[in-house]
Amino acid sequence: MWPSSQRSRPWRRWYQPGVPTEITVPDVPLTRLLDDAAERYPRRPALIFYGRRIGYRELRDAADRFADGLHRLGVQPGDRVALVLPNCPQQVIAFFGVLRRAAVAVPQDPRHTPEEMRLRLADCGARVAVVVDRSYPTVRSVRNGLPLEQVVVTSLADYLPAARRAAARARTWRERAAAEVPDGPGVIAFRELQRPAWRVRQLPVEPARDLAVIQYTGGDEGRPRGAMLTHRNLVANACQQRAWDPGGRPGRDVTLGVLPLFHSFGLMSCLVAPVLAAGAVVLVPRFEPGQVLAALRRHRPTIVPGVPALYDRMIDSPGFRPSDLRSARVLISGAAGLGRATAERLERLGARGLIQCYGLTEASPAVAANPLGDTRRRSGPGGDLPVGLPLPMTDAVVVDAERPTRILPPGEAGELVVRGPQVFAGYWNAPLATARVLSKGWLRTGDIAVMDEDGFLTLLDRHRDLIKVNGFSVVPAEVEGVLRRHPAVHECAVVGVPDARRGERVVAYVVEHPAYLFSADELRRHCERHLSRYKVPGAFVPRADLPRDERGKVVRRRLRDEAAGPVARHG
Repeated sequence: MWPSSQRSRPWRRWYQPGVPTEITVPDVPLTRLLDDAAERYPRRPALIFYGRRIGYRELRDAADRFADGLHRLGVQPGDRVALVLPNCPQQVIAFFGVLRRAAVAVPQDPRHTPEEMRLRLADCGARVAVVVDRSYPTVRSVRNGLPLEQVVVTSLADYLPAARRAAARARTWRERAAAEVPDGPGVIAFRELQRPAWRVRQLPVEPARDLAVIQYTGGDEGRPRGAMLTHRNLVANACQQRAWDPGGRPGRDVTLGVLPLFHSFGLMSCLVAPVLAAGAVVLVPRFEPGQVLAALRRHRPTIVPGVPALYDRMIDSPGFRPSDLRSARVLISGAAGLGRATAERLERLGARGLIQCYGLTEASPAVAANPLGDTRRRSGPGGDLPVGLPLPMTDAVVVDAERPTRILPPGEAGELVVRGPQVFAGYWNAPLATARVLSKGWLRTGDIAVMDEDGFLTLLDRHRDLIKVNGFSVVPAEVEGVLRRHPAVHECAVVGVPDARRGERVVAYVVEHPAYLFSADELRRHCERHLSRYKVPGAFVPRADLPRDERGKVVRRRLRDEAAGPVARHG
Protein backbone atom coordinates (compact mmCIF):
# COMPACT_ATOMS: atom_id res chain seq x y z
CA MET A 1 0.00 0.00 0.00
CA TRP A 2 2.85 2.39 0.72
CA PRO A 3 6.01 3.47 -1.15
CA SER A 4 9.25 1.73 -0.29
CA SER A 5 12.25 3.79 0.77
CA GLN A 6 14.25 2.41 -2.15
CA ARG A 7 11.71 3.78 -4.60
CA SER A 8 11.21 7.13 -2.86
CA ARG A 9 14.73 8.42 -2.53
CA PRO A 10 15.40 9.08 -6.25
CA TRP A 11 12.79 11.83 -6.10
CA ARG A 12 14.28 13.59 -3.06
CA ARG A 13 16.58 16.29 -4.48
CA TRP A 14 18.56 18.94 -2.61
CA TYR A 15 19.62 22.23 -4.17
CA GLN A 16 20.48 24.38 -1.19
CA PRO A 17 24.19 24.77 -0.49
CA GLY A 18 25.13 24.42 3.15
CA VAL A 19 22.00 22.52 4.21
CA PRO A 20 22.67 18.86 5.06
CA THR A 21 20.27 16.14 3.97
CA GLU A 22 20.81 14.42 7.33
CA ILE A 23 20.98 16.16 10.70
CA THR A 24 21.39 15.03 14.28
CA VAL A 25 18.22 14.99 16.36
CA PRO A 26 19.07 14.71 20.08
CA ASP A 27 17.16 12.06 22.00
CA VAL A 28 15.95 14.44 24.71
CA PRO A 29 12.71 15.76 26.19
CA LEU A 30 11.43 18.97 24.64
CA THR A 31 12.14 20.79 27.91
CA ARG A 32 15.87 20.24 27.33
CA LEU A 33 15.71 23.01 24.72
CA LEU A 34 14.63 25.45 27.43
CA ASP A 35 17.20 24.13 29.89
CA ASP A 36 20.02 24.51 27.38
CA ALA A 37 18.97 28.05 26.48
CA ALA A 38 18.77 28.98 30.18
CA GLU A 39 22.28 27.66 30.76
CA ARG A 40 23.84 29.32 27.72
CA TYR A 41 21.90 32.61 27.74
CA PRO A 42 20.41 33.02 31.24
CA ARG A 43 19.71 36.75 30.91
CA ARG A 44 18.81 36.74 27.24
CA PRO A 45 15.12 37.75 26.80
CA ALA A 46 13.05 34.68 26.03
CA LEU A 47 9.68 36.47 26.00
CA ILE A 48 8.72 40.10 25.44
CA PHE A 49 5.12 40.94 26.36
CA TYR A 50 4.00 44.57 25.99
CA GLY A 51 7.49 45.67 26.97
CA ARG A 52 7.98 43.24 29.85
CA ARG A 53 11.04 41.06 29.30
CA ILE A 54 11.37 37.58 30.76
CA GLY A 55 14.84 36.07 30.52
CA TYR A 56 15.54 32.42 29.81
CA ARG A 57 16.54 31.59 33.38
CA GLU A 58 13.46 33.37 34.71
CA LEU A 59 11.26 31.49 32.24
CA ARG A 60 12.78 28.14 33.19
CA ASP A 61 12.29 28.87 36.90
CA ALA A 62 8.66 29.92 36.32
CA ALA A 63 8.01 26.71 34.37
CA ASP A 64 9.56 24.68 37.20
CA ARG A 65 7.36 26.40 39.78
CA PHE A 66 4.32 25.69 37.63
CA ALA A 67 5.37 22.03 37.35
CA ASP A 68 5.60 21.88 41.13
CA GLY A 69 2.12 23.42 41.34
CA LEU A 70 0.78 20.77 38.98
CA HIS A 71 2.35 18.14 41.24
CA ARG A 72 0.39 19.60 44.17
CA LEU A 73 -2.76 19.32 42.05
CA GLY A 74 -2.03 15.64 41.50
CA VAL A 75 -1.04 15.76 37.82
CA GLN A 76 0.75 12.55 36.87
CA PRO A 77 2.82 11.52 33.82
CA GLY A 78 0.56 11.04 30.82
CA ASP A 79 -2.26 13.22 32.19
CA ARG A 80 -3.64 15.74 29.74
CA VAL A 81 -3.64 19.45 30.62
CA ALA A 82 -5.67 21.80 28.40
CA LEU A 83 -4.19 25.24 27.70
CA VAL A 84 -7.06 27.60 26.84
CA LEU A 85 -4.90 30.69 26.37
CA PRO A 86 -3.92 33.31 23.79
CA ASN A 87 -0.28 34.26 23.23
CA CYS A 88 0.96 35.35 26.64
CA PRO A 89 3.72 34.35 29.08
CA GLN A 90 1.34 32.05 30.97
CA GLN A 91 0.87 29.97 27.82
CA VAL A 92 4.63 29.36 27.58
CA ILE A 93 5.15 28.81 31.31
CA ALA A 94 2.29 26.33 31.48
CA PHE A 95 3.42 24.54 28.31
CA PHE A 96 6.91 23.78 29.62
CA GLY A 97 5.60 23.14 33.14
CA VAL A 98 3.23 20.48 31.84
CA LEU A 99 6.04 18.78 29.90
CA ARG A 100 8.31 18.89 32.97
CA ARG A 101 5.74 16.69 34.72
CA ALA A 102 5.82 14.27 31.74
CA ALA A 103 2.18 15.23 31.18
CA VAL A 104 0.64 16.14 27.81
CA ALA A 105 -0.20 19.71 26.75
CA VAL A 106 -3.46 20.13 24.81
CA PRO A 107 -3.60 23.66 23.32
CA GLN A 108 -7.10 25.03 22.74
CA ASP A 109 -8.44 28.10 20.97
CA PRO A 110 -9.85 30.39 23.70
CA ARG A 111 -12.45 31.59 21.19
CA HIS A 112 -14.13 28.16 21.01
CA THR A 113 -17.86 28.02 21.55
CA PRO A 114 -19.11 25.86 24.44
CA GLU A 115 -19.95 23.06 22.01
CA GLU A 116 -16.47 23.11 20.44
CA MET A 117 -14.82 23.29 23.86
CA ARG A 118 -16.80 20.39 25.31
CA LEU A 119 -16.06 18.16 22.32
CA ARG A 120 -12.29 18.60 22.64
CA LEU A 121 -12.08 18.50 26.44
CA ALA A 122 -14.18 15.34 26.53
CA ASP A 123 -12.12 13.69 23.81
CA CYS A 124 -8.72 14.32 25.41
CA GLY A 125 -9.96 13.69 28.95
CA ALA A 126 -8.08 16.65 30.43
CA ARG A 127 -7.88 16.61 34.24
CA VAL A 128 -6.68 20.22 34.46
CA ALA A 129 -7.33 23.27 32.27
CA VAL A 130 -5.35 26.51 32.35
CA VAL A 131 -7.76 29.21 31.20
CA VAL A 132 -7.62 32.93 30.45
CA ASP A 133 -10.26 34.71 32.51
CA ARG A 134 -12.40 35.80 29.56
CA SER A 135 -12.73 32.13 28.48
CA TYR A 136 -13.53 30.82 31.96
CA PRO A 137 -17.34 31.13 31.50
CA THR A 138 -17.12 28.85 28.45
CA VAL A 139 -15.14 26.21 30.33
CA ARG A 140 -17.43 26.49 33.37
CA SER A 141 -20.51 25.98 31.21
CA VAL A 142 -19.27 22.63 29.87
CA ARG A 143 -17.51 21.29 32.94
CA ASN A 144 -20.27 19.03 34.23
CA GLY A 145 -19.80 15.47 33.09
CA LEU A 146 -16.15 15.96 32.12
CA PRO A 147 -13.16 14.53 34.01
CA LEU A 148 -11.96 18.10 34.54
CA GLU A 149 -10.91 18.33 38.21
CA GLN A 150 -9.09 21.68 38.36
CA VAL A 151 -9.39 24.94 36.41
CA VAL A 152 -6.45 27.33 36.71
CA VAL A 153 -7.50 30.91 35.88
CA THR A 154 -5.25 33.77 34.81
CA SER A 155 -5.45 37.19 33.15
CA LEU A 156 -3.39 38.82 30.44
CA ALA A 157 -2.78 41.71 32.81
CA ASP A 158 -0.97 39.46 35.29
CA TYR A 159 2.23 39.69 33.23
CA LEU A 160 2.00 43.27 31.99
CA PRO A 161 4.74 45.69 33.07
CA ALA A 162 3.86 47.26 36.42
CA ALA A 163 3.15 50.74 35.03
CA ARG A 164 0.93 49.42 32.28
CA ARG A 165 -0.88 47.08 34.66
CA ALA A 166 -1.74 50.00 36.93
CA ALA A 167 -2.99 52.05 33.98
CA ALA A 168 -5.11 49.12 32.82
CA ARG A 169 -7.24 48.79 35.94
CA ALA A 170 -10.03 50.94 34.47
CA ARG A 171 -9.92 49.38 30.99
CA THR A 172 -11.48 46.29 29.49
CA TRP A 173 -10.32 43.19 27.55
CA ARG A 174 -7.18 44.24 25.83
CA GLU A 175 -5.28 45.33 28.91
CA ARG A 176 -7.68 44.43 31.66
CA ALA A 177 -6.47 44.34 35.24
CA ALA A 178 -6.33 40.89 36.81
CA ALA A 179 -9.81 39.51 37.34
CA GLU A 180 -10.87 38.00 40.62
CA VAL A 181 -10.68 34.22 40.52
CA PRO A 182 -14.25 32.88 40.65
CA ASP A 183 -15.30 31.03 43.77
CA GLY A 184 -16.05 27.37 43.35
CA PRO A 185 -14.62 23.91 43.84
CA GLY A 186 -11.60 23.09 41.77
CA VAL A 187 -10.85 26.70 40.71
CA ILE A 188 -7.43 28.16 41.49
CA ALA A 189 -5.44 31.22 40.46
CA PHE A 190 -2.43 30.81 38.18
CA ARG A 191 -0.37 32.80 40.65
CA GLU A 192 -1.02 30.12 43.31
CA LEU A 193 0.92 27.68 41.13
CA GLN A 194 3.87 30.09 41.03
CA ARG A 195 4.87 29.79 44.68
CA PRO A 196 8.61 29.43 45.30
CA ALA A 197 9.75 25.82 44.96
CA TRP A 198 12.90 23.80 44.81
CA ARG A 199 14.30 23.16 41.38
CA VAL A 200 11.99 20.60 39.76
CA ARG A 201 13.57 17.71 37.93
CA GLN A 202 12.28 16.54 34.58
CA LEU A 203 10.28 13.37 35.09
CA PRO A 204 11.50 10.54 32.86
CA VAL A 205 10.15 10.38 29.30
CA GLU A 206 11.00 8.33 26.24
CA PRO A 207 11.18 11.08 23.60
CA ALA A 208 10.33 8.84 20.64
CA ARG A 209 7.31 7.31 22.36
CA ASP A 210 5.91 9.68 24.99
CA LEU A 211 3.52 12.43 23.94
CA ALA A 212 4.30 16.10 24.42
CA VAL A 213 1.26 17.61 22.70
CA ILE A 214 -2.18 16.65 21.43
CA GLN A 215 -2.94 19.16 18.69
CA TYR A 216 -6.49 19.19 17.35
CA THR A 217 -7.04 19.38 13.62
CA GLY A 218 -9.93 18.85 11.22
CA GLY A 219 -11.08 15.24 11.02
CA ASP A 220 -13.50 12.99 9.21
CA GLU A 221 -17.18 13.95 9.15
CA GLY A 222 -16.49 17.22 10.95
CA ARG A 223 -15.17 15.63 14.14
CA PRO A 224 -11.82 17.12 15.14
CA ARG A 225 -8.96 14.68 15.62
CA GLY A 226 -6.21 15.05 18.19
CA ALA A 227 -2.84 14.63 16.47
CA MET A 228 -0.43 12.97 18.91
CA LEU A 229 2.99 14.65 18.73
CA THR A 230 5.87 13.13 20.68
CA HIS A 231 8.79 14.97 22.24
CA ARG A 232 10.99 13.69 19.39
CA ASN A 233 8.54 14.90 16.73
CA LEU A 234 8.76 18.47 17.97
CA VAL A 235 12.49 18.47 18.73
CA ALA A 236 13.17 17.02 15.26
CA ASN A 237 11.05 19.60 13.47
CA ALA A 238 12.79 22.42 15.33
CA CYS A 239 16.17 20.97 14.32
CA GLN A 240 15.01 20.65 10.71
CA GLN A 241 13.93 24.28 10.61
CA ARG A 242 17.17 25.40 12.21
CA ALA A 243 19.19 23.50 9.57
CA TRP A 244 17.14 25.22 6.86
CA ASP A 245 18.25 28.61 8.19
CA PRO A 246 22.07 28.55 8.15
CA GLY A 247 22.06 32.31 8.78
CA GLY A 248 20.40 31.89 12.16
CA ARG A 249 22.05 33.67 15.05
CA PRO A 250 21.77 31.77 18.37
CA GLY A 251 20.93 34.09 21.22
CA ARG A 252 20.32 37.05 18.91
CA ASP A 253 17.29 36.47 16.68
CA VAL A 254 13.92 38.04 17.58
CA THR A 255 10.69 36.38 16.40
CA LEU A 256 7.36 38.16 16.08
CA GLY A 257 4.90 35.84 17.85
CA VAL A 258 1.54 36.91 16.48
CA LEU A 259 0.58 33.48 15.10
CA PRO A 260 -1.44 31.74 17.84
CA LEU A 261 0.52 29.22 19.88
CA PHE A 262 -2.54 26.95 19.98
CA HIS A 263 -2.00 26.44 16.22
CA SER A 264 0.72 24.00 15.11
CA PHE A 265 2.40 26.59 12.86
CA GLY A 266 2.54 29.12 15.69
CA LEU A 267 3.66 26.58 18.29
CA MET A 268 6.66 25.54 16.21
CA SER A 269 7.67 28.80 14.51
CA CYS A 270 6.90 31.14 17.42
CA LEU A 271 7.97 29.00 20.37
CA VAL A 272 9.77 25.67 19.93
CA ALA A 273 12.14 26.70 17.12
CA PRO A 274 13.03 30.05 18.74
CA VAL A 275 13.75 28.35 22.09
CA LEU A 276 16.09 25.90 20.34
CA ALA A 277 18.04 28.92 19.08
CA ALA A 278 17.67 30.85 22.37
CA GLY A 279 15.90 33.65 20.51
CA ALA A 280 13.48 36.20 21.88
CA VAL A 281 9.76 35.95 21.08
CA VAL A 282 7.60 39.08 21.02
CA LEU A 283 4.20 37.76 22.13
CA VAL A 284 1.11 39.43 20.63
CA PRO A 285 -2.20 38.01 21.96
CA ARG A 286 -4.09 38.57 18.72
CA PHE A 287 -3.63 40.35 15.41
CA GLU A 288 -4.40 44.03 15.71
CA PRO A 289 -2.65 46.19 13.10
CA GLY A 290 -1.69 48.92 15.55
CA GLN A 291 -0.16 46.50 18.06
CA VAL A 292 1.69 44.54 15.37
CA LEU A 293 3.16 47.69 13.81
CA ALA A 294 4.18 48.95 17.27
CA ALA A 295 5.92 45.63 17.97
CA LEU A 296 7.74 45.75 14.62
CA ARG A 297 9.05 49.24 15.28
CA ARG A 298 9.96 48.79 18.93
CA HIS A 299 11.51 45.33 18.89
CA ARG A 300 12.76 45.04 15.29
CA PRO A 301 12.12 41.30 14.84
CA THR A 302 14.45 39.40 12.53
CA ILE A 303 12.01 36.50 11.91
CA VAL A 304 8.35 37.13 11.04
CA PRO A 305 6.19 34.01 10.63
CA GLY A 306 2.74 34.68 9.21
CA VAL A 307 -0.06 33.65 6.91
CA PRO A 308 -0.68 35.50 3.61
CA ALA A 309 -3.79 37.22 4.98
CA LEU A 310 -1.76 38.57 7.92
CA TYR A 311 0.85 40.06 5.60
CA ASP A 312 -1.84 41.64 3.43
CA ARG A 313 -3.63 43.15 6.42
CA MET A 314 -0.34 44.39 7.83
CA ILE A 315 0.73 46.28 4.72
CA ASP A 316 -2.82 47.54 4.11
CA SER A 317 -2.88 49.17 7.55
CA PRO A 318 -2.99 52.99 7.32
CA GLY A 319 0.05 53.36 9.57
CA PHE A 320 2.26 50.86 7.74
CA ARG A 321 5.66 52.07 6.49
CA PRO A 322 8.05 50.04 4.29
CA SER A 323 10.72 50.47 6.94
CA ASP A 324 8.60 48.38 9.34
CA LEU A 325 9.83 45.15 7.73
CA ARG A 326 13.46 46.07 7.13
CA SER A 327 14.72 44.43 10.30
CA ALA A 328 13.34 41.05 9.20
CA ARG A 329 15.82 38.75 7.50
CA VAL A 330 13.24 35.94 7.16
CA LEU A 331 9.50 36.10 6.49
CA ILE A 332 7.94 32.62 6.76
CA SER A 333 4.60 32.25 4.99
CA GLY A 334 2.55 29.15 5.67
CA ALA A 335 -0.87 27.61 6.52
CA ALA A 336 -2.32 28.88 3.22
CA GLY A 337 -1.12 29.40 -0.34
CA LEU A 338 1.05 32.47 -0.86
CA GLY A 339 -0.31 34.34 -3.87
CA ARG A 340 2.11 35.77 -6.40
CA ALA A 341 0.54 39.22 -5.96
CA THR A 342 1.18 39.20 -2.19
CA ALA A 343 4.76 37.96 -2.66
CA GLU A 344 5.57 40.62 -5.27
CA ARG A 345 3.93 43.31 -3.17
CA LEU A 346 6.07 42.46 -0.15
CA GLU A 347 9.23 42.38 -2.24
CA ARG A 348 8.45 45.78 -3.78
CA LEU A 349 8.23 47.13 -0.22
CA GLY A 350 11.74 45.86 0.46
CA ALA A 351 10.90 42.70 2.42
CA ARG A 352 13.81 40.24 2.40
CA GLY A 353 13.95 36.50 2.87
CA LEU A 354 10.32 35.80 2.00
CA ILE A 355 9.77 32.03 1.72
CA GLN A 356 6.69 29.88 1.41
CA CYS A 357 6.61 26.68 3.44
CA TYR A 358 4.26 23.73 3.65
CA GLY A 359 3.20 21.59 6.53
CA LEU A 360 0.32 20.00 8.35
CA THR A 361 -0.46 19.38 12.00
CA GLU A 362 0.30 15.68 11.58
CA ALA A 363 3.91 16.59 10.70
CA SER A 364 4.61 18.89 13.67
CA PRO A 365 3.99 20.78 11.19
CA ALA A 366 6.80 21.63 8.71
CA VAL A 367 7.44 19.35 5.70
CA ALA A 368 8.87 21.54 2.95
CA ALA A 369 10.11 25.09 2.37
CA ASN A 370 11.66 27.19 -0.32
CA PRO A 371 15.41 27.69 0.10
CA LEU A 372 16.49 30.86 1.83
CA GLY A 373 18.59 33.03 -0.44
CA ASP A 374 17.08 31.59 -3.63
CA THR A 375 15.95 34.78 -5.39
CA ARG A 376 14.33 32.92 -8.29
CA ARG A 377 10.55 33.17 -8.16
CA ARG A 378 9.70 29.78 -9.59
CA SER A 379 6.35 28.89 -11.11
CA GLY A 380 4.57 25.60 -10.72
CA PRO A 381 1.68 24.30 -12.83
CA GLY A 382 -0.76 27.07 -13.63
CA GLY A 383 1.63 29.73 -12.33
CA ASP A 384 1.24 28.72 -8.66
CA LEU A 385 4.19 29.34 -6.36
CA PRO A 386 5.93 26.14 -5.20
CA VAL A 387 6.01 25.29 -1.51
CA GLY A 388 9.66 24.28 -1.87
CA LEU A 389 11.87 21.29 -1.18
CA PRO A 390 11.46 18.68 1.57
CA LEU A 391 13.22 19.54 4.82
CA PRO A 392 16.30 17.56 5.91
CA MET A 393 15.56 13.92 6.81
CA THR A 394 12.19 14.16 5.06
CA ASP A 395 11.15 11.88 2.22
CA ALA A 396 8.38 13.24 0.00
CA VAL A 397 6.84 11.49 -3.00
CA VAL A 398 3.80 12.02 -5.19
CA VAL A 399 1.70 8.88 -5.62
CA ASP A 400 -1.44 7.77 -7.39
CA ALA A 401 -4.20 8.57 -4.86
CA GLU A 402 -6.06 5.37 -5.77
CA ARG A 403 -2.92 3.19 -5.89
CA PRO A 404 -0.45 4.66 -3.36
CA THR A 405 2.18 2.03 -4.19
CA ARG A 406 2.58 3.70 -7.59
CA ILE A 407 5.01 6.65 -7.45
CA LEU A 408 4.34 9.23 -10.13
CA PRO A 409 7.08 10.81 -12.24
CA PRO A 410 7.93 14.54 -12.09
CA GLY A 411 5.24 16.74 -13.58
CA GLU A 412 2.34 14.37 -12.86
CA ALA A 413 -0.21 15.32 -10.20
CA GLY A 414 -1.08 12.98 -7.36
CA GLU A 415 -1.33 12.71 -3.58
CA LEU A 416 1.65 13.89 -1.56
CA VAL A 417 2.99 11.25 0.85
CA VAL A 418 5.75 12.09 3.34
CA ARG A 419 7.98 10.41 5.91
CA GLY A 420 10.37 11.83 8.50
CA PRO A 421 11.07 12.13 12.23
CA GLN A 422 8.47 14.89 12.49
CA VAL A 423 5.55 12.65 11.40
CA PHE A 424 3.07 12.17 14.22
CA ALA A 425 2.29 9.04 16.24
CA GLY A 426 -1.38 8.91 15.20
CA TYR A 427 -4.75 10.31 16.23
CA TRP A 428 -5.84 10.24 19.86
CA ASN A 429 -8.51 7.60 20.47
CA ALA A 430 -8.95 7.05 16.72
CA PRO A 431 -7.09 3.93 15.52
CA LEU A 432 -9.14 3.57 12.33
CA ALA A 433 -8.52 7.20 11.31
CA THR A 434 -4.83 6.66 12.07
CA ALA A 435 -4.66 3.54 9.89
CA ARG A 436 -6.17 5.45 6.95
CA VAL A 437 -3.33 8.00 6.87
CA LEU A 438 -0.31 6.37 8.52
CA SER A 439 1.62 3.18 7.80
CA LYS A 440 5.25 2.28 8.45
CA GLY A 441 6.11 5.93 9.03
CA TRP A 442 4.50 7.17 5.79
CA LEU A 443 1.84 9.89 6.10
CA ARG A 444 -0.82 10.42 3.46
CA THR A 445 -1.28 14.19 3.52
CA GLY A 446 -4.50 14.25 1.50
CA ASP A 447 -3.04 17.11 -0.56
CA ILE A 448 -2.73 16.96 -4.34
CA ALA A 449 0.72 18.07 -5.52
CA VAL A 450 3.21 18.02 -8.38
CA MET A 451 6.98 17.60 -8.06
CA ASP A 452 9.21 19.09 -10.76
CA GLU A 453 12.54 17.76 -12.03
CA ASP A 454 14.43 19.70 -9.35
CA GLY A 455 12.34 18.24 -6.53
CA PHE A 456 10.27 21.39 -5.87
CA LEU A 457 6.70 20.70 -4.75
CA THR A 458 3.63 22.67 -5.83
CA LEU A 459 0.24 22.13 -4.18
CA LEU A 460 -2.73 22.01 -6.53
CA ASP A 461 -5.68 21.10 -4.34
CA ARG A 462 -6.70 19.88 -0.92
CA HIS A 463 -7.98 16.36 -1.18
CA ARG A 464 -9.90 16.74 2.09
CA ASP A 465 -11.76 19.92 1.00
CA LEU A 466 -10.47 21.88 3.99
CA ILE A 467 -11.18 25.62 3.88
CA LYS A 468 -8.44 27.97 5.09
CA VAL A 469 -9.67 31.25 6.64
CA ASN A 470 -6.81 33.47 7.78
CA GLY A 471 -4.72 30.30 8.02
CA PHE A 472 -7.23 28.47 10.24
CA SER A 473 -8.73 25.21 8.96
CA VAL A 474 -12.49 24.94 8.56
CA VAL A 475 -13.88 21.45 7.95
CA PRO A 476 -16.97 21.70 5.69
CA ALA A 477 -18.59 18.68 7.34
CA GLU A 478 -18.50 20.39 10.75
CA VAL A 479 -20.32 23.48 9.46
CA GLU A 480 -22.76 21.33 7.49
CA GLY A 481 -23.53 19.31 10.61
CA VAL A 482 -24.49 22.49 12.48
CA LEU A 483 -26.59 23.76 9.57
CA ARG A 484 -28.53 20.52 9.27
CA ARG A 485 -29.82 20.95 12.83
CA HIS A 486 -31.87 23.95 11.69
CA PRO A 487 -35.40 23.07 10.53
CA ALA A 488 -35.07 25.27 7.43
CA VAL A 489 -32.22 23.16 6.05
CA HIS A 490 -33.16 20.08 4.04
CA GLU A 491 -29.69 19.66 2.48
CA CYS A 492 -26.55 21.77 2.48
CA ALA A 493 -22.98 21.91 1.22
CA VAL A 494 -20.21 24.21 2.43
CA VAL A 495 -17.27 25.33 0.27
CA GLY A 496 -14.42 27.81 0.42
CA VAL A 497 -14.01 30.51 -2.20
CA PRO A 498 -11.00 32.78 -2.75
CA ASP A 499 -10.95 35.95 -0.71
CA ALA A 500 -8.33 38.68 -1.14
CA ARG A 501 -8.08 39.46 2.58
CA ARG A 502 -8.69 36.14 4.31
CA GLY A 503 -7.38 33.62 1.82
CA GLU A 504 -10.78 31.95 1.61
CA ARG A 505 -14.29 32.61 2.88
CA VAL A 506 -16.94 30.11 3.84
CA VAL A 507 -20.05 29.87 1.65
CA ALA A 508 -23.02 27.61 2.43
CA TYR A 509 -25.38 26.31 -0.27
CA VAL A 510 -28.73 25.41 1.24
CA VAL A 511 -31.67 23.41 -0.06
CA GLU A 512 -34.52 24.67 2.10
CA HIS A 513 -37.16 22.52 3.69
CA PRO A 514 -40.49 22.94 1.86
CA ALA A 515 -42.29 23.73 5.12
CA TYR A 516 -39.80 26.35 6.36
CA LEU A 517 -38.87 29.62 4.68
CA PHE A 518 -35.17 30.35 4.02
CA SER A 519 -33.61 33.16 6.07
CA ALA A 520 -29.88 33.94 5.78
CA ASP A 521 -29.90 36.05 8.96
CA GLU A 522 -31.54 33.28 10.96
CA LEU A 523 -29.06 30.68 9.68
CA ARG A 524 -26.15 32.99 10.50
CA ARG A 525 -27.37 33.47 14.07
CA HIS A 526 -27.83 29.71 14.36
CA CYS A 527 -24.23 29.09 13.25
CA GLU A 528 -22.85 31.78 15.54
CA ARG A 529 -24.33 29.94 18.55
CA HIS A 530 -22.40 26.75 17.73
CA LEU A 531 -19.29 27.73 15.77
CA SER A 532 -16.26 29.97 16.21
CA ARG A 533 -16.61 33.20 14.27
CA TYR A 534 -14.16 32.27 11.51
CA LYS A 535 -16.19 29.11 10.73
CA VAL A 536 -19.51 30.92 10.27
CA PRO A 537 -20.44 31.17 6.56
CA GLY A 538 -20.21 34.65 5.10
CA ALA A 539 -23.00 33.84 2.66
CA PHE A 540 -25.96 31.45 2.51
CA VAL A 541 -27.05 30.66 -1.03
CA PRO A 542 -30.41 28.93 -1.70
CA ARG A 543 -30.52 26.14 -4.26
CA ALA A 544 -33.20 23.81 -5.55
CA ASP A 545 -30.76 20.89 -5.30
CA LEU A 546 -27.05 20.15 -4.98
CA PRO A 547 -24.84 18.96 -7.87
CA ARG A 548 -23.88 15.30 -7.51
CA ASP A 549 -21.74 12.80 -9.38
CA GLU A 550 -22.80 9.36 -10.55
CA ARG A 551 -22.20 7.98 -7.04
CA GLY A 552 -24.50 10.58 -5.50
CA LYS A 553 -21.64 12.53 -3.87
CA VAL A 554 -21.86 16.32 -3.81
CA VAL A 555 -19.46 17.89 -6.35
CA ARG A 556 -17.98 20.74 -4.33
CA ARG A 557 -15.86 22.00 -7.21
CA ARG A 558 -18.96 22.96 -9.18
CA LEU A 559 -20.24 24.90 -6.19
CA ARG A 560 -16.89 26.66 -5.79
CA ASP A 561 -17.01 27.68 -9.44
CA GLU A 562 -20.59 28.90 -9.04
CA ALA A 563 -19.68 30.89 -5.92
CA ALA A 564 -17.54 33.31 -7.92
CA GLY A 565 -20.60 35.38 -8.88
CA PRO A 566 -23.80 35.27 -6.86
CA VAL A 567 -22.67 34.92 -3.25
CA ALA A 568 -22.52 38.66 -2.63
CA ARG A 569 -26.30 38.89 -3.20
CA HIS A 570 -27.03 36.35 -0.48
CA GLY A 571 -24.59 37.36 2.25
